[in-house]
Amino acid sequence: MGPATPGGMWTTGSAYERYVGRWSRLVARDFLAWLSVPAGRRWLDVGCGTGALSHEILERGAASAVAGIDASAGFVEHARAQVPDPRASFRVGDAQALPFEDAAFDAAVSGLVLNFVPDPARMVGEMRRVVKPGGVVAIYVWDYAGEMQLMRYFWNAASALDPAARVLDEGRRFPLCGAVPLAELARAAGLAEVEARALDVPTTFRDFDDYWTPFLGGQGPAPAYCLALSEERRTALREAIRAALPVRPDGSVALIARAWVVKGRAA
Repeated sequence: MGPATPGGMWTTGSAYERYVGRWSRLVARDFLAWLSVPAGRRWLDVGCGTGALSHEILERGAASAVAGIDASAGFVEHARAQVPDPRASFRVGDAQALPFEDAAFDAAVSGLVLNFVPDPARMVGEMRRVVKPGGVVAIYVWDYAGEMQLMRYFWNAASALDPAARVLDEGRRFPLCGAVPLAELARAAGLAEVEARALDVPTTFRDFDDYWTPFLGGQGPAPAYCLALSEERRTALREAIRAALPVRPDGSVALIARAWVVKGRAA
């Protein structure tokens, strides 16, 4: 859950948690339920970020051990602090060259990192390599172009005000984030019994500030773009988003976050 983006914007765990980490945790729970990996297995969390998925694996998957790896030293430090369980270990490393032996794990998973890796096919191939025959390899990413609504409202408004923002829009930049391309990638990596589907979780904000403030944290493409604006242009963007959001009578904002998930078995 800690992708390395242009400009090194994924570095601070607390800011990431406020932005999308809290919603990623909800996806992780449903994702693990879908995988149905038996208890007592060894897991690898690729792009472990703040440790959210690793924590859920330990809590809900009853793992014997979880190894997490991430390119960001700041995220690895945050994960170690947030997941002190002795079954967990975290290290800095490259998702495209995993520092583990062949068939070292029963399951290898990754949350919200695949589209930020320079060579996604190489990453999936590495995940397959380190999993035992018959073990699970599974990944989830946001539906940036569709129903990852908190980002979609942001980029729709930003692009309407500033055509230059369109090239930064994750929905345009990451065509890999869909059921068909993910399934094709998994099969090309040699995985069998491949399945891909959408997974939706609710993202309810108590008020507009709860929605808007995380965009001021600088973590990720949208917050980085937001912070780079002048105060006047940032205010215009904020008010355009406020006008578009479906705000309830009590001031809350109820959206959904859709993730695309894919799984397969190592041959």
